[in-house]
Amino acid sequence: MSEAATYHTKAISVAKSNLGVKYRWGGITPSGFDCSGLIKYSFGKAGKTLPRTAAEMYKKGTRVSISSARPGDLMFFAPNRASRVTHASIYLGSGKMIHSASSKGVSITSTSNVYWKPKLVGIKRI
Repeated sequence: MSEAATYHTKAISVAKSNLGVKYRWGGITPSGFDCSGLIKYSFGKAGKTLPRTAAEMYKKGTRVSISSARPGDLMFFAPNRASRVTHASIYLGSGKMIHSASSKGVSITSTSNVYWKPKLVGIKRI
């Protein structure tokens, strides 16, 4: 298993261990996460340091298509394609993603969810 696959697997495991944690704007700990806080925390526990915000994370890594996305890739969203990135999630594979959203906190959602799918602006492998 490659080093990247190893830390992606670990980051997913950490994120899943926080399912149900409430959303907290600016949150970076298991007492409450915002979207990028969950990703930064999960990847940090896996040994990979990432920037703090979704917009900064989007500037990193290699762009991949949805058809070639692998578990651990990051999905980025914006209110519309011309807007800056405002949300991010971790792709789990099989059409699922894990994220912290204001409505549900840390949860697993379908990548074809009618709210999120049209807002997808890109997927990055970091």
